[in-house]
Amino acid sequence: MQRSFVDRLYSGVVGTITGFGMLLLLAPTLVVLVISFTGGITLKFPPPSWSLRWYVELLQSQEIIEPALTSLKVAAAATLLSAVLGGAAALGLARSKLKIARALDALFMSPMVLPAMAFGLSLLLVFNLLGIRLSAATLVLGHTIICVPFVIRMVGASVQQLNPVLVTCSLSLGASRWYTFRRVTLPLIRRGIVASCFVAFLTSFDNVPVSLFLADARTEVLPIKLWAILEGSLDVRVAAVSGVIVLVTLAGLVCAEIFGGVSRQIGSR
Repeated sequence: MQRSFVDRLYSGVVGTITGFGMLLLLAPTLVVLVISFTGGITLKFPPPSWSLRWYVELLQSQEIIEPALTSLKVAAAATLLSAVLGGAAALGLARSKLKIARALDALFMSPMVLPAMAFGLSLLLVFNLLGIRLSAATLVLGHTIICVPFVIRMVGASVQQLNPVLVTCSLSLGASRWYTFRRVTLPLIRRGIVASCFVAFLTSFDNVPVSLFLADARTEVLPIKLWAILEGSLDVRVAAVSGVIVLVTLAGLVCAEIFGGVSRQIGSR
C-alpha cells in the first residue's frame, strides 16, 4: 500500500534527525582516529601526511604505558568487586516486594544521579574524616562505587527474566541453594553479568572526576595523564592513545555482544 505524503514526510524528518544525531556522536571519534595517523607533529585536521609514527612512539613511551597499566589494574579490580557486590545486590533486590528494597535500590543508584565532580569530592572528604590516606586502594573503592549501579541494573534485568519455577524445581528435588545458584541461576544470568562487567570496566577505565580526587601522587591513571599532556602541548600521542582505546573498545564490544548480548542487556535496563 502506497504511503501518504504525511507518512513520508514524518519518516524523512525522523531519519534526518537520527542521522544528524549519529553524526554528532560519531564525528569526534572519527576525527580522532584520522588524526592519530598523521605524519605531522601537532594535532591538525586534516592531517598533512599519513604515518604510523605516533603508534610506534606510543609503544616506546613509558610515560604513557605505565599510567595505562595502572588504569587497567584499577579497572580490573573495580570490575571484579562491582560484579560481586552488584550481582549480590541485584539478586536480593530484583524480585523483592519490600519497601526497603526500593529504598536500597535508590541508594545504590545515587552515584549515577549525583554530579561526578561532587561525588568525587564527597568521597575525598569522607576518606579525610576517616583518616584514610589516598592510595590505589581508595581509587579502586571509588571506582567500585560508581560501577556497582551499572551491574545492579543489568544483572537485575537478567534476574527479572529468570523463570522462578526453575529455581523452585531445583530446590524441591533436593538441591542446596548454593548448588542451585551455581548450576541454575548463574548460567541463566551469565549474559547479564558479562555485559555489566564490560560496561563497568569501561566506566572505570576512562573515569576522570573520581580519579582526579582519589588518586595519590604514586597512582597516575591514563585519563589524568592524557589531560596533563594536553594542558602542556598538542601531543599527537594523545590521539594515538585515543585511537587504540577506540579500536580495543570496538573489539571488546563485539566480543561482549557475541558472548554476553550486551546490547540486549543495556536495552533492558
